[in-house]
Amino acid sequence: MADVLAASGGVKQVICINWGTRYGPPFINRLYAMVKRNITPPFTFTCFTDSRADLNPEILCEDLPPLDVPNMPVKTKGIWPKARLWGPKLGSLQGPVLFLDLDLVVTGSLDDFFEVGDANDVVMARNQTTPFERLGQTSVFRFPVGKLVSLQEKFRADPQGVADKYSFEQRFVTRNAPGGIKFFPRRWVLHFRQDCRWPVPLNYFLAPRLPASARVVLFPRGFYPQNAVEGKFGKLGRAATPLEHILGVFDAARRDNKSPLTYLRHYIRPTPWVAEHWRE
Repeated sequence: MADVLAASGGVKQVICINWGTRYGPPFINRLYAMVKRNITPPFTFTCFTDSRADLNPEILCEDLPPLDVPNMPVKTKGIWPKARLWGPKLGSLQGPVLFLDLDLVVTGSLDDFFEVGDANDVVMARNQTTPFERLGQTSVFRFPVGKLVSLQEKFRADPQGVADKYSFEQRFVTRNAPGGIKFFPRRWVLHFRQDCRWPVPLNYFLAPRLPASARVVLFPRGFYPQNAVEGKFGKLGRAATPLEHILGVFDAARRDNKSPLTYLRHYIRPTPWVAEHWRE
């Protein structure tokens, strides 16, 4: 069984990817700071990005890896530009790398993520939103550089067809990774709404909790850590008192046409522990 760190020269290699303007320097710099506080050196933090402006100089920056897909999938839920990471090379990195999404919050040690499985394994967080499907989560996953080339080739051959069949890139990786996948322990990587938010009606009285097992907390798409810090809900991004939120049940526009129960479930109070961890 090949030792994970031995395969990368004893260095814990953490990577992220950024393109466009949706996230940018504030998210990248915060992620780097969280990693640095929660990992035992030596480690590297590499960002594959189309812009290096305003980034912490300690961050190693590389250009976005080539993909050569002129027409990316449309009308899909997956984040398919992550396919850039599946090529034969990732800058100067070799061996296992731990990928982290930009909008997650690191709350505990990352060291053990480099001790699960073999150096040649693809190891993923479990996807909690589909508990009856053996599905991995690409917000946090480890893979050896070059191991996923066959996935990139399959995607490049028919990007829209692959996206239509699998919907999410994480399902594509789960089903097609050479040799299959392994999982990190379920309670290491938690989903903010599912694992931290209290059920109705407790969510109106108690701030979301941080389970002691958590190493990383994921946030649903479009709901950022700052929303949790401020207790904001919905597209308008405004904080509301419990009563104001409850009264929104009678306003379909305010509910964004969600069912009344779903709307009531989504309310959260301001969450101080997110602010404590999600900072430079």
